[in-house]
Amino acid sequence: MSNPIYLALDLPRLDAAVALAQKVRGHVGGLKLGLEFFCAHGHHGVHEVAKIGLPIFLDLKLHDIPNTVAAAMQSIHVLQPSIVTIHAAGGRAMMEDAKAAAGEHCKVVAVTVLTSLDGGDLASAGVAGSPHDQVLRLADLAQEAGLDGIVCSGHEVGDVHKRWKNGYFVVPGLRPADAALGDQKRAVTPRAARDAGASVLVIGRPISRAEDPVAAARAIEGTL
Repeated sequence: MSNPIYLALDLPRLDAAVALAQKVRGHVGGLKLGLEFFCAHGHHGVHEVAKIGLPIFLDLKLHDIPNTVAAAMQSIHVLQPSIVTIHAAGGRAMMEDAKAAAGEHCKVVAVTVLTSLDGGDLASAGVAGSPHDQVLRLADLAQEAGLDGIVCSGHEVGDVHKRWKNGYFVVPGLRPADAALGDQKRAVTPRAARDAGASVLVIGRPISRAEDPVAAARAIEGTL
């Protein structure tokens, strides 16, 4: 991949999302459409964004019984996504069925620990150990299930890469050195994540909410 940046297009208006993607298309390698976008615009919205000509990453974080997740995966074949997310916490059988049901050219990656969570959040949910430990545990499970890779923060991607040499690693929650963290608790810079082994860098607000999105995307691209 020549440009690992995937722009998160989680905007409430479809026309605004398409316009933003058109503006920065020369400085990103793909477009991430999350749950907010998909619930608001559905298949139609994905088709409209796909016309821009960049790979589509459907960040739907599917998490249900294996049969339901497999059926959901089959229902999005027509959208021809390059990447789809599921939750590793759904278990090995769910992950195996999701991969089996995915399109031929679609990478299925498992979300491990959300970048908005820290150790205290995990403890309150009954998860023992640090976020780092939980990410490694779920990464091993995803690899055993035959997935293409995982989603994790830049803090863990280096250690996961050492254990899973040919894995495909999606890193969200990235912030340039001078950017506000917002609701991200375990953020790193795009360059640090890339150097640690990230395959895809998901970047949203530092570009989408910048006064000049094109300049912001170009600046981030220039650090890689």
